[in-house]
Amino acid sequence: MGEGSITVEPFRETLFRHGLTLERDRTTTLQINVGYLCNQTCRHCHLAAGPNRREIMDLDTVEAVAAYAKRSHFETIDITGGAPELNPNLATLIERLSPLAPRIILRSNLSALNESSKIYLMDLLKQHRVVVVGSLPSLNESQADSQRGKDVFRNSIATLQRLNAVGYGQDGTGLELDLVSNPTGAFLPPPQPQTEARFRKVLEQKWDIRFNNLFSFTNVPLGRFLTWLQQSGNFEQYMRRLASSLNPCAVEGVMCRTLVSVSWDGYLYDCDFNLAKGYFMGGRKINVSEMPGPPERGSSIAVGDHCYACTAGLGFT
Repeated sequence: MGEGSITVEPFRETLFRHGLTLERDRTTTLQINVGYLCNQTCRHCHLAAGPNRREIMDLDTVEAVAAYAKRSHFETIDITGGAPELNPNLATLIERLSPLAPRIILRSNLSALNESSKIYLMDLLKQHRVVVVGSLPSLNESQADSQRGKDVFRNSIATLQRLNAVGYGQDGTGLELDLVSNPTGAFLPPPQPQTEARFRKVLEQKWDIRFNNLFSFTNVPLGRFLTWLQQSGNFEQYMRRLASSLNPCAVEGVMCRTLVSVSWDGYLYDCDFNLAKGYFMGGRKINVSEMPGPPERGSSIAVGDHCYACTAGLGFT
């Protein structure tokens, strides 16, 4: 069963029916995907990242991305993967970017940061006051490991404890530690405040772990998650669930309106999900080295039916 068998109304037509358009506001965030190499093979991964992937940002592209950031004056720079920690040029990238934006974010699966060869990165992150956003889909060890791999949950808890020990998530340090939770199956996440309160209580009581914020994200039907949906017979039901949960108000706040994403090989996309889909920014293939500055306000955003995930419920911002 492929995406052509979706029984819901195409996302573009849904926008039109609601009298909505999806176009850029002022672009304030640069997201950088440094590659699909990862130490995990998560069932929900929209990029199908894993240990056997060879797509990885080289040093020349790192320098081109840093030059783009310098001429564009972004407020936030968001580094993601794969597991960014496995890119040997990550430290160079952080050092280049640190003076260029007031807020630098590293998205971590937590277990990669706990590998012995990567422990030095915690000092680097602290030195440059990088915000760490760690993925922790569940507080249940068996659920988390079934989605992400054997012993991943324990490694993630150990990483959070190490981050706390160097000051992350602690009052008064200014070192921000945020968590991301997502469902372990073909359903939508519960309300974010409810999830944050539960995570805060359990993590502190059981492991003495503290964090700043928690974000609940909807799984996007792309990559390995799409394959799982199709193989498990959940695809059409999940798409109908996303479409029926569409919140027109969430369209105004979706991240693609204020974000531009650069891939491991230097090409620009409206978001990391469009990167996974192969939809270039605004439908035009352009390399970061050719881009004079942020995308123009009012320019078009490429959309597909996967965009339902970003507008379901409270949205994916």
